[in-house]
Amino acid sequence: MVVILGLEGTAWNLSAALVTEDRVIHEVESPYRPLHGGIHPREAAQHHAAELKRVVSQLIEKAQDARFSICDIDGVAFSQGPGLGPCLRTVATAARALALALNVPLIGVNHCIAHIEIGRWRCGTEDPVVLYVSGANSQVLTYHTGRYRIIGETLDIGIGNALDKFARYVGLKHPGGPKVEELAAQGTRYIHLPYVVKGMDFSFTGLTTAAKDAVDAGNSLADVCYSFQETAFAMLTEVTERAMAYCGKDEMLLAGGVGANRRLQQMLHTMCTDRGARFFVPESKYLKDNGAMIAYLGLLQLRTGQTLPIEDSAVRPNFRPDEVEVKWR
Repeated sequence: MVVILGLEGTAWNLSAALVTEDRVIHEVESPYRPLHGGIHPREAAQHHAAELKRVVSQLIEKAQDARFSICDIDGVAFSQGPGLGPCLRTVATAARALALALNVPLIGVNHCIAHIEIGRWRCGTEDPVVLYVSGANSQVLTYHTGRYRIIGETLDIGIGNALDKFARYVGLKHPGGPKVEELAAQGTRYIHLPYVVKGMDFSFTGLTTAAKDAVDAGNSLADVCYSFQETAFAMLTEVTERAMAYCGKDEMLLAGGVGANRRLQQMLHTMCTDRGARFFVPESKYLKDNGAMIAYLGLLQLRTGQTLPIEDSAVRPNFRPDEVEVKWR
């Protein structure tokens, strides 16, 4: 049995987990919560540095209760990118130190693909079209000939960042997405906002600016939140459906933190039902950034020999999923 220790800390959530081929042994996390505004990369990195020892120590202690010891660890996986540079470097330093101390392989994984693979694992889906939506990333992907191919993506900011920017503007605390979702459920009137789909790509900056203007014009905040969600999620659903038709696939997987939004899930489920396709979404704890997804992808890569020498383990803040050779599929 292979046991992998995974460290995640690309942005707000520091998380460590131990994973085997068939289960998550245990996971410990310590989220960074800014007092005001959004995520500050330096402050988030300082939080991770201060919490890393406690998080890993607690993980090992809890694993011992499940009859696993630190000597059982076969590899250390970490998010090599994409993400915030200071956060990535902090966690990568810890991963290198642990790999050297335990004398086990170091495994650098792509954060985006980790979201996809844990979704495939937890849901049991084989070959889906994937809508990956998080703070900084919004992409439609599918696997083809050895790589995850990006079929469509945002031309500017991710949907999560768009929601957070709007939320901060109207005085809602970070993270803004869940608060916008809560207000949107109270909205009753649709306000026309820019719907920007260009082929297989989409854009959210104009939508965000128009939503701010709509609030300034005196419209109900609940109605603006409702209209923001309906417009943005319709854009994502349209491109995802087009990708499914283009690829001829009848499975769809939702991944990433924004995937926890119930309205987005509902729209995608309806689209898949109308197409006679199957819709998959993992448990909410595996949608947000988590150490288990890093450990699981690390396990897949260890099996195929995709490990890193220490000297080649520099972080990659702009690491795209289509740059990764997918040898495990």
